[in-house]
Amino acid sequence: MRGAIGDRAELMVDYNQSLSVAEALDRVRALDDEGLAWIEEPTRAEDDRGHAVIAAAARTPVALGENWWGPHDMEDSIAARACDHVTLDVMKLGGVRGWLTAAALAARAGLPASSHTFPELSVHLLALTHTCHRLEYLDHAGPILSEPVRVVDGFAYPPDRPGNGLEWDEAAVRRWIVT
Repeated sequence: MRGAIGDRAELMVDYNQSLSVAEALDRVRALDDEGLAWIEEPTRAEDDRGHAVIAAAARTPVALGENWWGPHDMEDSIAARACDHVTLDVMKLGGVRGWLTAAALAARAGLPASSHTFPELSVHLLALTHTCHRLEYLDHAGPILSEPVRVVDGFAYPPDRPGNGLEWDEAAVRRWIVT
């Protein structure tokens, strides 16, 4: 991939919990000179001790968080020094309140915070996150929204409406109804 994109874009690797700690150690050492922005979830999400071993051995930052089920899981990872970046998932963290608690934990730990899915909500929440880093943009809901998240020159802009700004495109929703 690096050969295909050069230095024009940052490149991340997501193992999605697929490696043992030993395999992850081999892989991060092999990838450390590739200029990656981060290596995400190399081993099981709940293995804070294993991730701490991996993060300590890697020169490339390790990112965790999309599988934390509430801020308490994040606290455990931070205490174990299991990661260098956090990826916050508004649904799994417990909604807006859970996100704000997690964002405060990231700020106290000095960890850059990016989002995981749900860009329609995450774009708002990252604006309140002191260590805001990246918005993960997956346009799952865009086709059924009257105004999807607008991305211009690499920056995401939420709709200029009250609340979360979500408004369904009823005609588009009807096209997807299965009876």
